[in-house]
Order: sequence, then C-alpha cells, then structure tokens
Amino acid sequence: MSATITESPFGTLPDGREATLYTLTNANGMIAKISDLGGVIAELHVPDRDGVLADVCHGFDDVAPYMGDSHYFGALIGRYGNRIGNGRFTLDGVAYQLDVNNGVNHLHGGADGFHRRLWNAETFNTPKSVGLILTYVSPDGEQGYPGNAEVTVIYELRNDNELRIAFHAITDKATPINLTNHAYFNLAGKGDILGHELTILGDAYTPVDSGLIPAGAPAKVEGTPFDFRTPHTIGERIDQNDEQLGYGSGYDHNFVLNKEPGALAVAARVVEPSSGRVLEVLTQEPGIQFYSGNFLHDGVSGKGRIYGYRSGFCLEPQHFPDSPNRADFPSTILRPNEEYSTVMAYRFSIA
Repeated sequence: MSATITESPFGTLPDGREATLYTLTNANGMIAKISDLGGVIAELHVPDRDGVLADVCHGFDDVAPYMGDSHYFGALIGRYGNRIGNGRFTLDGVAYQLDVNNGVNHLHGGADGFHRRLWNAETFNTPKSVGLILTYVSPDGEQGYPGNAEVTVIYELRNDNELRIAFHAITDKATPINLTNHAYFNLAGKGDILGHELTILGDAYTPVDSGLIPAGAPAKVEGTPFDFRTPHTIGERIDQNDEQLGYGSGYDHNFVLNKEPGALAVAARVVEPSSGRVLEVLTQEPGIQFYSGNFLHDGVSGKGRIYGYRSGFCLEPQHFPDSPNRADFPSTILRPNEEYSTVMAYRFSIA
C-alpha cells in the first residue's frame, strides 16, 4: 500500500473557527491522527508482534476536551516546555512575568499556550512519508513572553514506522524557546504503564523542590530510583520512600542525556512485554522529561477509554526546566537573526 493523508472535521472552537483532523497512514498501515488545534496527536495506531494495530496514545474525539483540562494530551508545547519558577525571569536587564498556571509557577507555555492555538496547516507527500506542516505566529506579549515568534512544526510519518517532529522558530526580540510534544503513551493500549520496561540514556537528572522546580546541580542517577541506564519496569521503584519521588507523586523529572550536543540520537527506549511493541524516543535536545502519569485520574475519559492514574507515560525531549533562571543550564534564549531548530522522533518496532 502507499502512504496517504486525509482530512475530517474535528469540531468547533469557542470563537467559531473549525478545527481539522488529519489522518496520516504510512505504507505499513501505521496511522497518526493529528489536529491543527494545538498540533495534538489525537490517535496513534501501531502494530503489535502479531501485526494487530492498537491506539497507543491518549487523546480525545474532538476539540472540546482539549480546550479544558486536557493534561496536554499529545499537544505541541510552547513557548516553553516544562516549568519556569514563579513564572518570572530577567532577560537583558528586563524582568518578565509570565502566566502562572501551575501553583506559583508557569507550566508548558501557560494556560493558553501553543496547545490551545489553531495552527495553519499544509499537507505533503514524499516517496517515503506523509506529513503535516503547522505554522503559528505567537505575538509579542502572548502569555507574557517578549517578541513576535514565528513557529513552524513539521510532523512526518515515515514508512519505517517513525513519527518525526521538526521544530523551527525565529523571533524579532530575545525570548525563551523550548518546544516539545506532550504525547502520553500506553504501548498495550489499555491498563496502566507500570509493567512497561524503560531505559533512559542519562547518567544524571535534575532534582527538584516541592514545586518541581530544579534545585541545585544535576545529580547522578546511580544508586537511586532514577537509574534507568539499564531496563527497569516503570513500576519497580516508583513507590519507594524517596523524597524526589514524593515531590512528583512518582516520576516527573528531567534527565540529562549522554549524547553529543545537537546530535539526533536515541534518548529513551520503552518495551511493552505483552504486545511486543517498542518505542524509541530520539532527540537533539540535552534533556528529556519522564512523567509517569501521576496526576491523571478516573474523571478523564476519551475515545471510549478512561485515562486513570498512571495509565500513560510521557517522554518529552527538551532543554532543562527553569533554564531562563539558571545560568548553569544550557541556554534557551533565541535572539533575532538566529533560528531555533530541533528534531525529535517517536520510532516504533517490535521486540
């Protein structure tokens, strides 16, 4: 079969605009359904060891739930993925106050970040893939950020069962930029994710305070429940009596990756034993946030499923949390006449 892309209505936004759902199918029959509303990956159908497809991504049937407390299911995150302490930073001597939407902190670009914006969409085909180009201009002052930021995100479903996401941005004024995708995965397509076997290629992580803001320098994972350098099930140590796990009610931490700066490389690998599905997350970023779905609850439902406690995990490639306030972390500041460019990918296979 050949790769295809089709369009269907995805619902009406509060302001009356219509959202669209794009169904990308590769030559192997893998399916990714992505909307121009927040760039959300609404569905991701991946084969198991017997070739049976299952939807392995949390999401909703239409736009309405994405405008509420959607837990950022499958969404593009910006301008800044993860948290900025107290929603404040100083850049070039000017203090900025961002939208505060996570206790006293700023999270994932604010309450009305990129995940709730209707993006312009254009489809494309290549001999080896089908894709979607999303563009959005974030105006100066949006959610408190300085500068007009022109953002392009390219989703490409390849025939080797890889969903690649390329991010680009330019700005007319210095601003923090830290873009990622917030897909929640359950490679069994049901149940919890505690039996999934996880490897993260990082020797260190960033410890946090009670507000999940990095505190102090990165710490070695060796001898801690954060050591995933060899495979461990997600549930093996998640409930240990550990201060860091207590702060996140489980895992909700950034890992410092062992990789060359800027190189596109595997950062994490997850195996689901019952189905044989394997997910590898590739990135050019220096870090990856591992979140074990600790704040999901049984009141969240979509696509005929209940998304309960620890029913999905996230692996979000990124620069480190609170970097605008941490001179010791890799910089996230984009300046005029520079281009922000980074690539990540979800690559699926069978064990």
